[in-house]
Amino acid sequence: MSGFADRTDAGRQLAHALVAMKLADPVVLALPRGGVPVAVEVAAALHAPLDLLLVRKIGAPGQRELAVAAVAEGPGGGLVLDAETMAASGATRAYVESEATRERAEIVRRRAAYLGGRAPLPVEGKTAVVVDDGIATGTSVRAALQALRARHPARLVLAVPVAPPGAVDELQPLVDDLVCLSQPPYFYAVGAHYADFRQVSDDEVIAALELAHAARRRVP
Repeated sequence: MSGFADRTDAGRQLAHALVAMKLADPVVLALPRGGVPVAVEVAAALHAPLDLLLVRKIGAPGQRELAVAAVAEGPGGGLVLDAETMAASGATRAYVESEATRERAEIVRRRAAYLGGRAPLPVEGKTAVVVDDGIATGTSVRAALQALRARHPARLVLAVPVAPPGAVDELQPLVDDLVCLSQPPYFYAVGAHYADFRQVSDDEVIAALELAHAARRRVP
């Protein structure tokens, strides 16, 4: 597969693969912001409720784009460390813990902003389907999966349009099923595999979630 037109196209292709799996009692959880347009298509195809799984990257000191850890919402705290990157960047455990406290507060703020205070959907005993627009290093996704596992889904599925083979291999043991449509050997970056990879705005996330929530309310 050469790539995707945009996130909606990727979501429709991913949904086709997931529908064929005949998942029982699915709940779709998007990693915002980029994962939301993909997950909207998946949730619609699976006739499943849509929620967010909020995760925040912790950047290295002086290099905020270089992830040394990630933290996700959930009862387990969801903190995942990248020991190799921490050592290379000089990030200490104390630094990461301090940043994690700040990012957990940001997660709370974002859930209120995106979902208007709606509580996370229950996933215990259900099939939790985690959706993103792609995976680069996998640090954030590992944090999300760790936090979600603590909520006791019956089955945990990770579904992404594109990821490097190494990241897929590392994440496979953390889930019951992993669906990845494209694993290019020369990955470079997630956006390189989309014709249109424009940034998703907060307003677009809120609108998509409102539409999905309204559609679920109309289901008899």
